[in-house]
Amino acid sequence: MNVVILAAGMGKRMQSALPKVLHPLAGKPLLQHVIDTASSLKPSKLCVIYGHGGAAVPEMVSRLAESTGIAIDTALQEPQLGTGHAVMQAVPQIDESAPTLVLYGDVPLTTAASLRRLVEAAGSDKLAILTVEQANPFGLGRIVRENGQIVRIVEEKDASEAERAIREINSGIMVIPTRRLKAWLESLSNNNAQGEYYLTDIVAKAVAEGVPVVSAQPAAEWEVAGVNSKVQLAELERRHQLNIATALLEQGVTLMDPARIDVRGELVCGRDVVIDVGCVFEGRVELADGVKVGPHCVLVDVRIGAGAQIKPFCHLEDAVVGDKSQIGPYARLRPGTELGEDVHVGNFVEIKNSQVAAHSKANHLAYVGDATVGSRVNIGAGTITCNYDGANKFRTVIEDDAFIGSDSQLVAPVTVGKGATLGAGTTLTKDAPAGKLTISRPKQLSIEGWKRPVKVKK
Repeated sequence: MNVVILAAGMGKRMQSALPKVLHPLAGKPLLQHVIDTASSLKPSKLCVIYGHGGAAVPEMVSRLAESTGIAIDTALQEPQLGTGHAVMQAVPQIDESAPTLVLYGDVPLTTAASLRRLVEAAGSDKLAILTVEQANPFGLGRIVRENGQIVRIVEEKDASEAERAIREINSGIMVIPTRRLKAWLESLSNNNAQGEYYLTDIVAKAVAEGVPVVSAQPAAEWEVAGVNSKVQLAELERRHQLNIATALLEQGVTLMDPARIDVRGELVCGRDVVIDVGCVFEGRVELADGVKVGPHCVLVDVRIGAGAQIKPFCHLEDAVVGDKSQIGPYARLRPGTELGEDVHVGNFVEIKNSQVAAHSKANHLAYVGDATVGSRVNIGAGTITCNYDGANKFRTVIEDDAFIGSDSQLVAPVTVGKGATLGAGTTLTKDAPAGKLTISRPKQLSIEGWKRPVKVKK
């Protein structure tokens, strides 16, 4: 099977310099949604027709092809003279012996199951159209039937009053016998209200030649909804997120409000996972059994161990959180962070490119960067690892059972030995020996006769 994706439109109503098909839905371009679905059908040829947006669309397609290993051809439509003209650009690149499925780069939510039904209906020699009945079909092409059989498609601007009353609409998605496609396209006329070459005109040609024209229907109306404006994009975003939320609920995930979750990638959940409102999940996020995520957290490419709790307003990126750990509220885990079992990271604590072993804790107001932290370590409030000298970064090592007093600065490279204690306010520039108290603050003094300054009256 060939797949041709039409993605050449300008998208004037989007009011944006970004080509319409590159606007994101659930974190990835509209066009990528269509390519991903098409790829799941294992086509022998996949071609994207582009036009507006210059090199942006083929560059995105090239990156996607490189990252996935899927062969994707592109063809330029210039000027844009309609859907029939767009498909003409793909003819030299497709396999004549296989049927051709036509999709649209701004119709992102069509399911593979619906497309498979359409392909099965078409077989090897029929023309199959994905149609749907709509309560308000204004502006859409109508399916005209005689004695139950499809005889043609008429566009809104060219339709009679009786034809406009038809509720069955053409989604534009169709499977075409490729052996006949080229001749049909070459015989198209642009004698219509738009002055364009409509792909839909091949339906009447198929009927005239005795080629059966059949239809299939999607499972839901939103599968054929396209994006022509930011309003429609927002509507489809919510529809897609609700679909994801419904799937999570059916898997047993507890969502405190299914209308307030955003999954912009892949979210994998174990049993008895609870997700509160306003959370955003990007990339691949794995939540093991019993994980609880508080409201308004952002999780990007992270793995959260069983029984862990992510409290409200946390931001985690490219990190691993061990079983039974507690994070937040207001904590940030940056890339390269790996936390062991039962690690506590409290409010306004930031950890970057560091490993923290089991049962250690930094409960408030600390920065741990480029560090290796052992087990059962206590990192006091206001502690920072000074890992950067303005040009290079260095590591700090804190061994098991160490106690770091509040408001300490560990100037890397430095090691705190096993069981060592740093007194509050220590600036550590040399290794602290194991099992001993290290302190660097000056002796406390009280100045006799000192008086606090007072403001001079003017």
